[in-house]
Amino acid sequence: MPALTQITTARNTNPLDQMEQIVGGYDWNFERRSDSEMAAEAPGKWCDYGLFFCWSEEVNAMHFTCTFDLKVPPEQRRNLFELVALANERLWIGHFGMDLEHGTPVFRHAVLLRGSRGASMESLEDMIDIALTECERFYPAFQFVLWGGRKPAEALEAAMLDCAGMA
Repeated sequence: MPALTQITTARNTNPLDQMEQIVGGYDWNFERRSDSEMAAEAPGKWCDYGLFFCWSEEVNAMHFTCTFDLKVPPEQRRNLFELVALANERLWIGHFGMDLEHGTPVFRHAVLLRGSRGASMESLEDMIDIALTECERFYPAFQFVLWGGRKPAEALEAAMLDCAGMA
């Protein structure tokens, strides 16, 4: 309980300032929409990914979303929800979900920064790297379900075999 009553006077640095440097270093297109929001586009093997970063000073957390350039028809969403649940069982960090408004699969992750002066460049780079790695790894499974007519479990296993064969 004592930690809750301590008053912290040090302000967290805005991790979006660091994120601008990282994304700019990759030479990716990005837009800083405000002090609390930034969007970028990252190229991938299978598609381009939309990156969205949202910093909340009140919560001392940064929320990160990586969207696929993949539209899910309404009649396929049930299968995609099942695939997302199966894929999430294989993740250590972050999770997949569906953006229902746009009908796209997304990878989400949040970083809590309470008690620190800010995020390290390495942890922010890792956040992007993990998201892009997982999106690339699971993208074939999404394709197998959407356009290959496979059941979610079968699509996931086929995608994992394909990834293992490429390693």
